[in-house]
Amino acid sequence: MAIEVFNRYEVKYLLNKTQYENILSAVPEYMTSDKYNKNNTFYSISNLYLDSNEDYFIRRSIEKPVFKEKLRLRAYGTPALDDIVYLEIKKKFKGLVNKRRTPFILQEAYNFLNNGTIPSESKLNGQVFREIEYVMKLFNSYPKVYISYDRLAFFAKDNGDFRMTIDTNIQTRRDDLRLENGMYGEQLLPPGTYLMEAKAAGAFPIWFCHLLSENKIYNTSFSKYGEEYKKFYKEHKYA
Repeated sequence: MAIEVFNRYEVKYLLNKTQYENILSAVPEYMTSDKYNKNNTFYSISNLYLDSNEDYFIRRSIEKPVFKEKLRLRAYGTPALDDIVYLEIKKKFKGLVNKRRTPFILQEAYNFLNNGTIPSESKLNGQVFREIEYVMKLFNSYPKVYISYDRLAFFAKDNGDFRMTIDTNIQTRRDDLRLENGMYGEQLLPPGTYLMEAKAAGAFPIWFCHLLSENKIYNTSFSKYGEEYKKFYKEHKYA
């Protein structure tokens, strides 16, 4: 059954171009490319983030509570209506991230999000689906924001638990909330800025910590949806 469950700590870093290049030059010694990084090139991810009329999930996330959660529909690349996408619930408690997801055909996902129609024949994981359905109904959630980006992803050679991703070309929009319509929108980060994320169930490798120190890279609090929301709110508050 196609189900993916992740439990891990995730730490984020904003890199300038020099730091990004230094990280990439060091990676081959310790890490191997994700299966999606064919020929060591970026692959694309697109998402629809779900929220309430009152923006409950993102407003709560920005307040940095002990527990928070997000809902999103995720695709790899730009999907067609008959491609597989993933409906996800992402929870964070005291720094530990738990992500659970279940696959949908994109058109069936739209049918569910728009009118609650559940596919009659599906590979849905019932437990995960019911959890997501409950949270969606509890907060009357629906697609609010499109966010896409290009990603490099790596796994440590000696520890498959440690993963690192680097995202660039982060684009957002609040209209045309259809994954099949392609990756376009407003840029979220300034040119030459990259978002790196380190992910592991336990401690990060010593070599990675040394690499951060050598390049003066420091962790930061950064949420793609959170940054989009703050930018959107600021622009419309003073419009």
